[in-house]
Amino acid sequence: MNNLLLTLTILIYSTISYSQLNANLLFQWQDPSLIGSSMYDNTYNECWGFQINETEIAVIGSTAGTHFFDITDPQNSTEVAFVAGAYTGSGVIHRDYHDFNGYLYAVCDEGNTSTLQIIDISELPNNVSVVYDSDSLFQKAHNIFIDTATAKLYACAVKHINPNSYTAMDIYSLSNPIQPDLIYTYNDVGHVHDAYVRNDTAYLNCGNDGFRVMDFHYLDLAGSISPVELASLTSYPDAGYNHSGWLSDDGTIYAMQDENHGYDVKILNVSDLNNITVVSTFNSGTNPQCMAHNGIIKGDLLYLSYYHDGLRIFDISDPSSPIQVTYFDTYLPNTYNSYKGAWGVYPYLPSGNIIV
Repeated sequence: MNNLLLTLTILIYSTISYSQLNANLLFQWQDPSLIGSSMYDNTYNECWGFQINETEIAVIGSTAGTHFFDITDPQNSTEVAFVAGAYTGSGVIHRDYHDFNGYLYAVCDEGNTSTLQIIDISELPNNVSVVYDSDSLFQKAHNIFIDTATAKLYACAVKHINPNSYTAMDIYSLSNPIQPDLIYTYNDVGHVHDAYVRNDTAYLNCGNDGFRVMDFHYLDLAGSISPVELASLTSYPDAGYNHSGWLSDDGTIYAMQDENHGYDVKILNVSDLNNITVVSTFNSGTNPQCMAHNGIIKGDLLYLSYYHDGLRIFDISDPSSPIQVTYFDTYLPNTYNSYKGAWGVYPYLPSGNIIV
């Protein structure tokens, strides 16, 4: 039996087996003093997690900033640190996070005062410190992904202020983790909404421009060598706004979500990038307007934050026939309007607990 930790406004669940469709709540947190966004009325957005100093930490973004929780003992989880965003309030819709080498990188997709924040997390659960807070590299980004094997940060859908411009995706070297160095700007599509990168091979979810796979192996600090496009996929079942995806541990399967009401999740066979195939499509089975948001593959399981349908977990050991094995509905209203419910999921904690 694996333990599950689920955070929406931080929710935690436990006990799951492939034969039972249930999960148990261990802890829930929310702060009634925080305001929701003026656009969607969401108070909380993305989540992340990591273990440091033998402590499991959950991270969740809000309209106010970044909240850190010690969840090592889930039933007694506590908020141990908070970092205010450079831009806060009802204008905030989305923040995003990724950690590397003892630092948490934080971005926001809204606000004329937003920044890239780099937070030293090495002393958690006791405290955190902001070591970089600037818009000199970029002001806003929708998502970030760090290729930890090559120490590169990929910033997606980026706004710069010096000069005022937008780029589809920027790539930064983290050879010095607190001084990112721009090495390449990718602008072959309108924008990159999200990216998954492993050893310089980038799987890009490009919104209305579909899905691309790029080889960035040969980039140097001068940006003198162009990347190579390995694959492009624009026509596939339920092709809509290509939102996000995740690569399997063995690199053969890619789970992909198009952010459109009523559109299915896709499982791609990417073992041959010259011949990418869609091997299955599926959904939560709840409503014709259901919509998946973000997903992460761990082992044979695909963990999905499924907006209105909460946490949904699928066994994809047979990619051609995914089986829904666990769910927990984090959003009680039965309307499927807008973008309500579970926005993010993180299943990689050593305990087996899951953050949503």
